[in-house]
Amino acid sequence: MYEGVVQDLIDELGRLPGIGPKSAQRIAFHLLAADPADVERLAEVLKVVKAKVRFCERCFNVAEGPECRICADPRRDARLLCVVEEPKDVMAMEKAREFKGRYHVLGGAIDPMEGIGPNDLHVMELLRRLTDENIDEVLIATNPNIRGEATAAYLIRQLRDVGVTVSRLASGLPVGGDLEYADEVTLGRAIEGRKVLQHV
Repeated sequence: MYEGVVQDLIDELGRLPGIGPKSAQRIAFHLLAADPADVERLAEVLKVVKAKVRFCERCFNVAEGPECRICADPRRDARLLCVVEEPKDVMAMEKAREFKGRYHVLGGAIDPMEGIGPNDLHVMELLRRLTDENIDEVLIATNPNIRGEATAAYLIRQLRDVGVTVSRLASGLPVGGDLEYADEVTLGRAIEGRKVLQHV
């Protein structure tokens, strides 16, 4: 344990997701050794982000105005909607440069162990968008883990009678991966999502 404000800094940094006690300590001592102007710039950016950034009124992605840049872009295909768990997932999808539609951010995934149910997510807002907007297809892009799969299964049930095409991101073996190292779930999804290359 360090004294006073140094320990307070380590404790606060340790509350950030993915930052353990050792990482918090390393970051704290990096900040103590850093140029005061650099630390001031970081503090200012944190204040500005907290003051300016909010969530898009339509899709719940991060935004600096009422709508995020994707919802405000008239070139996006408004008939295609991709449902993701978090704003960071929007950025992951955008990096692929393949998806041309719009997004809906749930704000998490169903997790009964953590007390997170459908009512804690933006599911009702999704259903409202399907009523209010001219959407033809919903692509469910939740994470391929237990929470993401449970959320996808719930959404598929909710969207069954809405009158839209519902699709799910394909998943399976990564390029460059070896079969012997694939887990059963990944290999099963790869087999299930196989493509026919030639008909006999």
